[in-house]
Amino acid sequence: MFSFCSDPTALTDAQWLACYLTTGKHMAFYLSFVTVMLLLLITAPVALAFGFGGAVAARSQILPLRWFGKTYTAMVRGVPDIAFFLFFVIALDQGLEWINHQIRCPDWTDPIRNGLEFRVCPQAKIPLGTSAQTWHEAYNFGLAVFTFAIVFGAFAANVLFGAMQAVPRGQLETAEAYGMTRRQVFRRILVPQMWVYAMPGLSNLWMILVKATPLLFLLGVEDIVYWARELGGAKTQAFTYPHPDWRLYYFLGLLVFYLFLTKASEVFFERLMRRLTLGQATLGGEGQRTA
Repeated sequence: MFSFCSDPTALTDAQWLACYLTTGKHMAFYLSFVTVMLLLLITAPVALAFGFGGAVAARSQILPLRWFGKTYTAMVRGVPDIAFFLFFVIALDQGLEWINHQIRCPDWTDPIRNGLEFRVCPQAKIPLGTSAQTWHEAYNFGLAVFTFAIVFGAFAANVLFGAMQAVPRGQLETAEAYGMTRRQVFRRILVPQMWVYAMPGLSNLWMILVKATPLLFLLGVEDIVYWARELGGAKTQAFTYPHPDWRLYYFLGLLVFYLFLTKASEVFFERLMRRLTLGQATLGGEGQRTA
């Protein structure tokens, strides 16, 4: 905050706006944009790893592993995202604390669950009640990343499974005829070519992930939508910087941010698709060859 912001009632319009936009809450609002981008950059590769593992498991020759892959894909995709977020995060948080409670407080005699209350010993709380606020925020962010990765990993598994099935069988049989093992065929033939077929679905999945970031507030993370609603609401004279309802302007700013992000994503995936189809026996690759 600037030095002249000590008395907001004596400021000109420009000074008032400068002081208003540099308050502590606005700094938290600006930082929430970094939080959203960090969530996307971490969740995307983790969800892709979950999806790849689920797709490989669904194609496995081992029956229990194949059942696990197909069950994971079908079950998570069949539950609404908001219901999964509300249930899974609470269940995971309480499950971790219950395990920690069994380890740290084996002599605890009080019931852990008493009606709607869930109580563990203070030493088993994750994070501890005496921990700094930063650790609580980091823990909530970690839960958010893990939850997003599980949900979107199931969708990615379905996309990658279909892409693996789309690779021409003749190419795999030719590789086997040349003496390649099953693992070599998978690593050298199937995986490099499946990305061409998977990229349209994965790009759509990325867009859905971007649109799902406002659900962060359900996981205890103060995201950009939370702060836009908090800061934009009408403030009376009881506040330091009173103003009418400005939520329209805050949400218009979020609209511009998301449109810019989706446009940048479209450009990135278009260039990546051109790179992947170069030299491939697909319509895109043939179009590049004839051009």
